[in-house]
Amino acid sequence: MNIETMFSECWAAYSKLNPKVLEMRALLAQHSSGLLNDHIALRTLKHSEFGLGQLCAPFEEIGYEVREHYHFKEKKLEAVHLEHSNIADAPKVFISELLLEQCSPELQDLISRALVDRYQPILDALLPVSGVSWGQPSYSVYQTLLQESEYAAWFYVFGFVPNHFTVKVNSLSDVDGLNDIHVLNAFLEDHGYQLNSAGGKVKGSPEIYLEQSSTLADKVSIQFQEGKYDIPSVFYE
Repeated sequence: MNIETMFSECWAAYSKLNPKVLEMRALLAQHSSGLLNDHIALRTLKHSEFGLGQLCAPFEEIGYEVREHYHFKEKKLEAVHLEHSNIADAPKVFISELLLEQCSPELQDLISRALVDRYQPILDALLPVSGVSWGQPSYSVYQTLLQESEYAAWFYVFGFVPNHFTVKVNSLSDVDGLNDIHVLNAFLEDHGYQLNSAGGKVKGSPEIYLEQSSTLADKVSIQFQEGKYDIPSVFYE
């Protein structure tokens, strides 16, 4: 698999969960001669068969290298970001894993029974877009996981698929002013998109050379064992 195929497959898996991102991308593409994706993010659990290392491997096979390690103590996450070794404008890749050993015994046991014990191994190259290989999810299990960890609950239902894609604001047109994140936010809201306002619609600041915003994760209808329920899916950043 080459880099173009990898990101095409990732986009297909991601946009299938939330078709609204296709509309947003088309809207933004009208205001850019070359819309750039800054990064994608994927999630996993700390496990010997499908942990951080296994999820990094397909990207390393196409020229990516781990550039930074992160630890998020409160969220019980380890993470890395990867960059391509010789393609400067290639999207970065952020991969995180939930440290199960730091979660409650109840969550560990539930994940083991509902997910790990039912996991079907996937060809490494396809792991980032393989979704769920542990059968139809249970809404009861999802709700129980959600009480302790949104991360675990989301992964249980959606599995291996990008949690979000991004747009590099600097790649948008300065003629319309959309390369200013505040103008862009107003533009998106005028077109009916809801932004995540927790902590402010714009996170970061020019002083730290990082400003970012994201849409709210749209709810999608998922067929659980107990029936269909609407739950938050993926978002655009």
